Amino acid sequence: MMNHGLIRACVFASVFVLAGNAAAIDVEEVKTRNGITAYLAQDDSNPIIAFSFEFLGGSSLDPDDKLGLSTMAAGLLDEGSGDLDSFAFQSKLQDLAIKLSFNANTDSFSGSLTTIKANVDEAFSLMAQALSAPRFDEEPVERIRRQILVSLARGAENPSRIARDTLFEKIFPDHPYGRPSSGTPETIQAITQADLASYASERFAKDRLFVGVAGDISPRQLRKRLNEVFGHLPDAIATEWRVADTAVTYVGTVVVDKAVPQSTVYMAQPGLSRDDPDWYTALVADYILGGGSFASRLMDEVREKRGLAYGVSTSLVPYESAPFMLASVGTRNESVAESIAVIRDEWRKFQSAGPTADELEGAKMYITGSWPLRFTSSGSIASTLVAIQRSDLGLDYLDRRNDYINSITLKDVRRVTASLYKPDELSVIVVGQPVGVESTVRAGDPGVDSSGG
Repeated sequence: MMNHGLIRACVFASVFVLAGNAAAIDVEEVKTRNGITAYLAQDDSNPIIAFSFEFLGGSSLDPDDKLGLSTMAAGLLDEGSGDLDSFAFQSKLQDLAIKLSFNANTDSFSGSLTTIKANVDEAFSLMAQALSAPRFDEEPVERIRRQILVSLARGAENPSRIARDTLFEKIFPDHPYGRPSSGTPETIQAITQADLASYASERFAKDRLFVGVAGDISPRQLRKRLNEVFGHLPDAIATEWRVADTAVTYVGTVVVDKAVPQSTVYMAQPGLSRDDPDWYTALVADYILGGGSFASRLMDEVREKRGLAYGVSTSLVPYESAPFMLASVGTRNESVAESIAVIRDEWRKFQSAGPTADELEGAKMYITGSWPLRFTSSGSIASTLVAIQRSDLGLDYLDRRNDYINSITLKDVRRVTASLYKPDELSVIVVGQPVGVESTVRAGDPGVDSSGG
């Protein structure tokens, strides 16, 4: 058996050497006269510019009869704009080695651009056109529609996708989070060119915009580009950017029958928001229990000691309106019941006793030591600056972040695990034909509260 303690020590040592690099990134705030703000990490050592942005408000805002509208809009913004049709627009991107993409998430809509400095004028012009004058011509609209429909058809047979969709449907009943964010075949078919054309005017405004930029561009040059890309936007729009807050509903166990040799298991319980004072402590706790891959307790108990599964993991999911905690495992149908029991048992032990001092120190060393690995490219720096601005963490966050982790004590993390981890509120979704596991509610039933689970 591999010596995982030795492996972890070597990894800690290797990444710890890099721990000072994040502090070498100087970040400044750049503001335009018309109210656009960006965080900039200027670096003229390479002729590359990375530009990331995010609008608050994502697929959770899509109308019930047009689910998938955000996903479809994201797929079409770079498919022609102004006097350039799809082929001409994409050809320019390719000829000039410009990377431009858009993405719709549950709570946000984002975009990114990477270009060499020599092509900066063309790059920002294309991005500005994509946001201000997208064409939504019939050919690309129907092509993207077909692609989404094919993806939905594949997802309908994918156990992981089924488990995820079922989990969200159950723990968020009668709430936008419980709907399929990519839409359904019916809602995708219902989306019109007019719906797409009005998307930007209904969703994009300066008061919900965050921008992060890294690379060979000065503050003065950036102000010009910010106005070029976002200057046409209204200061604010009436549309609410977030959906109503909701509680994570406990649903007991739901088994979705599917004839596969291995079951997919998702488990969830209420979590905590990104701005919670205990966020960093919870982040360390999650790493110890299941977020730390081979360094985690669950991997040791489920895989190493019992050989029940190849992998098991946990994560914090800080959705704006209902944060939750997630665990997942894939295992043979014969091992599902034992895997769930082991995970729940470790959840309970973690709640009652928390981590050991050695586990805490190992987690802190890895989390702080691996921090600089997030900044290996201009694009990763730019996207991190968006996240920093969105969470209002401050210009010096890159310098301070590891101090938050290092200041966490054993008392802190045990206090948080005692209050945060709730083994009796773990909803379980199983897709497969698990032996010895039965639904406490039918797969077609809505979510139930904890008294009914």
